[in-house]
Amino acid sequence: MTRSEINARRLAIALGFAALLAAPLFFYPVFVMKVLCFALFAAAFNLLIGYTGLLSFGHAAFFGGAAYFTAHAVKEWGFSPELGIFVGVAGGAFLGLVMGFFAIRRQGIYFSMITLSLAQMFFFFCLQAEFTHGEDGIQSVPRGHLFGLIDLSDPLAMYYTVVAIFLIGVFMVWRFVHSPFGMILKSIRENELRATSLGYSVARYKLGAFVMSAALAGLAGATKALVFQFATLTDVSWQTSGEVILMTLLGGIGTMVGPVIGAGIVVMLGNYLATTGFPVTIITGVVFMVCVLLFRRGLIGELAASRFGRKFGLSRWL
Repeated sequence: MTRSEINARRLAIALGFAALLAAPLFFYPVFVMKVLCFALFAAAFNLLIGYTGLLSFGHAAFFGGAAYFTAHAVKEWGFSPELGIFVGVAGGAFLGLVMGFFAIRRQGIYFSMITLSLAQMFFFFCLQAEFTHGEDGIQSVPRGHLFGLIDLSDPLAMYYTVVAIFLIGVFMVWRFVHSPFGMILKSIRENELRATSLGYSVARYKLGAFVMSAALAGLAGATKALVFQFATLTDVSWQTSGEVILMTLLGGIGTMVGPVIGAGIVVMLGNYLATTGFPVTIITGVVFMVCVLLFRRGLIGELAASRFGRKFGLSRWL
């Protein structure tokens, strides 16, 4: 990177961090927390599709499953918030290990359909399981005290906790992508046969990426359960899996910032159109068509590929 590119990157990070700190002054904190939870969910999904080339149609199983595990652990077992989140992340990683073990044996659309079918099986498990309370879900989940010190019933305390979790999650994705393991995942995405010929165990790397993506999606779902204090079947539905795909495509597959921007747009549309009586799905469908027709790389992807993006080397850090 040149000096100007490094300075531009540092300035962008500083502005983003300042915007997160000041957001409660201009927006409803719960709305921003919802955006951050889904942004982390989209970043986790992008780790799989954008950097490994695996399209999952069942990522809501990890997001919603972790929400159920965390809600149950905090409400029924009396776990503290940090332990409840740990249970959710561990549960999401375990689901990812089980589902990934079967899914990675196939490629392309067959891989995607296996993830969808397994996610639907988990959906019906959540519908019938006693601890999920069926269609009622787990409600009135206490937020508790983080590390026994921070009262998360305070909206600002909860908000800045979510900001910290979001930043940690995104940093983990960035670090994972820019590690030697991440470089191998990119090589698998570009040419799986060549990666195999070089001696890499492709199946093992795919499974590792699947579990990591599931764990981070679980982190987002566990945090969301504490923010809204409930976990429902909507969290594990195929519609939620479709939403995270839309978020990633809209922002830009294979970029760090794209899924975050896409999540913000989709959540904002759903939030502000919900009170108008106009079907939100129609608007999101139109947005998706426009994105596919005019912004094939997504909003951030097109920005990075533009003359402005090439001048400042945005593709290297967006």
